[in-house]
Amino acid sequence: MMKLYKVKQEPIDLQSASKSDVRTQFAALCYRVVKDKTQVLLITSRGTGRWIIPRGWPMDNKTPSEAALTEAWEEAGVKGKAYQVALGLYSYTRDIGTEEQVPCVAMVYPVEVKSVEDDYPEAGQRKRKWLSPRKAAKRVAEPELANILKGFYPGKL
Repeated sequence: MMKLYKVKQEPIDLQSASKSDVRTQFAALCYRVVKDKTQVLLITSRGTGRWIIPRGWPMDNKTPSEAALTEAWEEAGVKGKAYQVALGLYSYTRDIGTEEQVPCVAMVYPVEVKSVEDDYPEAGQRKRKWLSPRKAAKRVAEPELANILKGFYPGKL
């Protein structure tokens, strides 16, 4: 079993950066345990409707895990607790214009879900679905994210 150490994260300072320069995103692996069964939350992307986890760009004066928790709220209506240690990372290509793409890496932070609200910033723009980690892994397009999902067990946190 992997031992996780508590490390204090420092807020990020984005004063000199622009979104087109930053190719790292922070993602939230939102989970809950129902009747001793772990469930993870997938949402659909706004553009293609494929299944993803909430993710977004670094935020000024927020730690990576705080940014992931903010994305979980904005994109999925999740309120909860974000852990400061990343589960891993995955890569993908992001469209940033009609004909431009950039390679991105998303660091994945576990978020223990306390509640799921119906009224949140992107309500009506996405679908949400609770699945077992293995079933969720089959729905996402990114192989590295699928591996993170397949290996996810909250007892390791």
